[in-house]
Amino acid sequence: MASKSHSDGSTSAEQTPEAEQVLEHRSADELLVGRDSDINPELSVVMPTLNEEEGIETCIGWIKSAVEELQLPTEIIISDSSTDRTPEIAREMGSIVVEPDQPGYGYAYRYAFERARGEYIAMGDADTTYDFKDIPRLLSHLEETGADMVMGSRLEGEIRPGAMPTLHQYIGNPLLTKFLNLFYRAGVSDAHSGFRVFRRQALDEMNLETTGMEFASEMIMEAGAKDLVIEETPIIYHEREGEETLESFRDGWRHVRFMLVNAPGYLFSAPGLLMSLLGMAVMGIAYSDVSIGEASLGIHSMIAGSLLTIVGYQVASLGVFAAVTSDPIQKPEDPITEHVIGSLSLEHGATAGLLIFAVGGLYGAGLVYQWVSNGFMSLEFTMGALVAFTAIVIGLQTVFSSFFLSSVDR
Repeated sequence: MASKSHSDGSTSAEQTPEAEQVLEHRSADELLVGRDSDINPELSVVMPTLNEEEGIETCIGWIKSAVEELQLPTEIIISDSSTDRTPEIAREMGSIVVEPDQPGYGYAYRYAFERARGEYIAMGDADTTYDFKDIPRLLSHLEETGADMVMGSRLEGEIRPGAMPTLHQYIGNPLLTKFLNLFYRAGVSDAHSGFRVFRRQALDEMNLETTGMEFASEMIMEAGAKDLVIEETPIIYHEREGEETLESFRDGWRHVRFMLVNAPGYLFSAPGLLMSLLGMAVMGIAYSDVSIGEASLGIHSMIAGSLLTIVGYQVASLGVFAAVTSDPIQKPEDPITEHVIGSLSLEHGATAGLLIFAVGGLYGAGLVYQWVSNGFMSLEFTMGALVAFTAIVIGLQTVFSSFFLSSVDR
């Protein structure tokens, strides 16, 4: 160890950076910040709890180990809706306990986030499935990569025996993750991992509104839509303590429903455009009497093509309605829907609809005239008549849809 000379000629051990670190080392209890403290925490650790007395003590103990390693002023916020001893245990161990005024997993998180003061926020369940001693590793990865959020990936890490049902591990979680990556370009391997560390700025950019289990999906969807950077690191997923509160099919459907409703481009626009194009292709082939191999499409194919075109047009219109009226997380990005929304006006839509209606109506008027002239005798149902009737229906839909959009987009 180096020595330092004093003016009197004596020497003393020079204080190295390592020695300073040892002298300044504080215990976890000294680093925990209470609600009324003047010290602003740098890290907020948030856990929602619903009768977690079997696991809460272990989880808080893990958090304290992480805090002592980090040497950062930290607050532990327990968002509690329990009827057991969970809040008492949490308070005894130095946590801040808040009680949400509404039910729901997502609302419990949102309620706590509004009260969190740290520049960094860590979140996870209080059932011992996530090892909070890994918080320093996730936080370090956040800083090294410059990401907005770091998630612990169970599917790229290790899932202990009995920790996750087989259905969730091999079907539910991978499938929901693929949907979410496809719709929202999240680029993650385990979208429903609840162990996450993120910056306060990222939280401020995400417009989180859900109250249920779909909250986990909403965070990733919002992050993807806002072009926030998400990184992952492998973690170990442990067997839980206490009773399972997740209902596989009900909560899984809530995730899927939320993803679809907030991606009208995938739910409405793309399927509608595909159906319309296919329907018009069938009508064109049938009308031109072009053979496909040894088969030729007749009047029945023409009817099917007409119906498919009309249904597809209506479904695609719903994509425009949803994008205008509901402000979805992921707006439609196909050029047709973007053009319609960008140049949306009652006059343009109604004019286009009337022109389409007029084309079909003129042909239809000729048929009516022919029918009357023949003494109301039956007319042959022709290909041209089907094209005209299809144009009449689509024209009317366009006119009335334009008025509807004008009434809701004020």
